[in-house]
Amino acid sequence: MRVVALVHRHLIPPATIEAGTDITAEPWRTEYDVVSTLTAMGHEVHVLAVHDDLGEIRRLATDWKPHIAFNLLEGFDDVTIFDQNVVSHLELLKLAYTGCNPRGLLLARDKSLSKKLLAYHRIPIPEFEVFRIGRPIRRAKRLAFPLMVKSLTQEASIGISQASVVDSDEKLKERVTFIHESIKTAALVEQYIEGRELYVGIIGNQLLQALPVWELFFTNMPDGARRIATDRVKWSVKYQKKYGIDSGLAHELLDAKREQLQHLC
Repeated sequence: MRVVALVHRHLIPPATIEAGTDITAEPWRTEYDVVSTLTAMGHEVHVLAVHDDLGEIRRLATDWKPHIAFNLLEGFDDVTIFDQNVVSHLELLKLAYTGCNPRGLLLARDKSLSKKLLAYHRIPIPEFEVFRIGRPIRRAKRLAFPLMVKSLTQEASIGISQASVVDSDEKLKERVTFIHESIKTAALVEQYIEGRELYVGIIGNQLLQALPVWELFFTNMPDGARRIATDRVKWSVKYQKKYGIDSGLAHELLDAKREQLQHLC
């Protein structure tokens, strides 16, 4: 197949790397893995860097006629919430693509909206409240400490650190203000529930397949530290190595619990 890999302009993977090179710390490691794997499987891959010109996708679709777009974009023109618009453009071009459709991206981007949808379907969620920019910061009585404070719309743990878990009204106001001023989005405040970081991937459209339960491990975290997926936990290789942060198949889960998680997802 002819596959166009849509990547950010700062994440263009090299065509080749020397054998034995450790790419785990490279920002383009995911893009390289995707392109090299597709190429090894016999597909013809064209890497297209996209920034602020949708015309580049249209021209390539017209001239090269790819069978599918492997979408690795997480935004457009450095605006993360515009990722849905790129996928909408692919649909207008009638070009098949990997990943979620624009409706799903729109719904998932607003964490409060996605929580309301889950609650409607009787899927348990933490208690939460949204604090908009310019509005008073007053905690509702139903929100008991500790609480987690994060951006309403940003992903990739942007703005999340150990300080995101607060245990007083003073710290709550301080952290919500930080999100408003530094991330420049509304803040989502929700119950902090101590537990394990478990993930279940889903593949498919009408027929869905739940992948094995995956876990984020915190092996050597210091005493008192919250085991949460902060910005540094996700993106700093040095931090990951220092505190033994890794991911893999979830262990010590009863089969019934594993099946329950997959069914829920």
